[in-house]
Amino acid sequence: MTSQQDPTQQDPAQPGNEAPVIAFGALGGTISMVSGDESGIRPSLGADDLVTSVSAAAGVRIRTATLQRVGSSSLTARQLVETLAWAEQEVDAGAAGVVISQGTDTLEETAYLWDLLWQRSEPLIVTAAMRGPEQPGADGPANVLAAFTVAASPGARDRGVLTVLDDQIHAARWVRKSHTVRTGAFASPGAAALGLLVEGEVAWTATTPRDPAVPAPDRAALAAADWPWVPLLEFHLGDDGRLARAAVDAGAAALVVAGSGGGHVSIPASDVYAELARRVPVVLAGRTAAGPVLQRTYGYQGAEIDLIARGLLPAGWLAPLKARTLTQLLLAAGADRDQLAAELARRGRLPR
Repeated sequence: MTSQQDPTQQDPAQPGNEAPVIAFGALGGTISMVSGDESGIRPSLGADDLVTSVSAAAGVRIRTATLQRVGSSSLTARQLVETLAWAEQEVDAGAAGVVISQGTDTLEETAYLWDLLWQRSEPLIVTAAMRGPEQPGADGPANVLAAFTVAASPGARDRGVLTVLDDQIHAARWVRKSHTVRTGAFASPGAAALGLLVEGEVAWTATTPRDPAVPAPDRAALAAADWPWVPLLEFHLGDDGRLARAAVDAGAAALVVAGSGGGHVSIPASDVYAELARRVPVVLAGRTAAGPVLQRTYGYQGAEIDLIARGLLPAGWLAPLKARTLTQLLLAAGADRDQLAAELARRGRLPR
C-alpha cells in the first residue's frame, strides 16, 4: 500500500481555508490497466499514477493508497470488507470523503455491498473507467476528477455510497452496468441518476432515502468470516430446476432465482424451488432490466403468487445481483431466514 498527501490545493469556494481532504484508494480494474510483455492490458498502475493528471484541478487535498491491483471479477469478500475498513479509517483520520477506483465489471455489486455497511455521513464514491489509460479517449482521468468533485460536495453527504462515471451520479442501490464497451455504460433502471457534473460543478437532480446499515459484526470479524456460497440462477425456457437442486446439494446456503417477467418459472422448476425453499432460503428476483418482482397478479403454477405461497422470498425492486449481494452479506453476518425476509422486504421496497 502506498500513501501520499497533497497539501497544496486550495478550495476556491473557501478562500483562506484549507481544501478538504479526500482519500483515494485504488483496487485495479481497466482504469489501471496498461499493456505489457504479454497480450492484452493488465492491472498495473497504482493510486498515485491515477491522480497525477488531475490533482492540480481537483481543488482538494488527496491521500492515496494502492489497495489491490486486480480485475474486479477477482475481488474477494475479504478484500472488499478490508477496503471498507480502510475507508472508515480515512474518515476517522479527517477525510471529508472517500473515492475508490476499481473495475467496472462488478462495480454494481461492490458498491451495493459497501452501501449496505457504510454508516458515515461522509460520501463514499466509487469510480472506474471503460477504457484503459493507453486507449484514445481514455475516460479514467475525467471520472477520477469528477469523483473528487462529488466527494467534496456538501450535497453528497448522507447519501451513502454513490457511483460517478461519465459525469453521472448514481445511487449504489440502483446502479447497473448496462453496456460492455460504451463509456456511458452505467444506468439506474427503474430509477434516475441522482445528479450530474456540469462545467466542473455538481448538479443534484434527485434524492433517494437512505436505509440504515445492515447489522454486522466488526470489520475484522466480517472479513474473516466464512462467506456462504449463494449462487444466482437465471430462469430460461426449458429450465426444470435440476441445476438449482444440484447447487443446494453441493452446499449452497441460499439461492437467488432470476425469474422471467414479474418473477416466473416453469411448472417443473416451481416444484423444485418449493422443495428447496424448505431447505435453504430461496430469493425470487426478476431477470428483466427494470421493475419489481410482482406479488399478487399472476396465479398460475410457477408465477409469483404460487412461488411466494410456497416459500420463496420476493426481492421486490432489488435487481438479481443486488438481491444476491444482500443475501450473502446477511448470511455471513449470521442472519436467519426470518431476518433475511425482513431485510428483503425493507430494502426491496420503493421509498414512500
